[in-house]
Amino acid sequence: MSKFEQAEYIGLRDKSSGKLLTVYPLPHDGSDAEVEKAVRDWYYKQSCAAEDQLLTAYVDALTEAEIKAHQQKNGL
Repeated sequence: MSKFEQAEYIGLRDKSSGKLLTVYPLPHDGSDAEVEKAVRDWYYKQSCAAEDQLLTAYVDALTEAEIKAHQQKNGL
């Protein structure tokens, strides 16, 4: 079983602070490596600064609190 298979939402998290940088808005299917590549490629396309941030970020599942905050922020 992949580590993202059961995750409702995934995103990028900063390695040093643990802070959530962004929530991946697309459905995530595939192996862990495929999901991580898709999220990183998507984030890279968002801005020039993303390249530097990706050096210190990793793909992770959101916590319940982060999911609730994301849903409230986006009216879901």
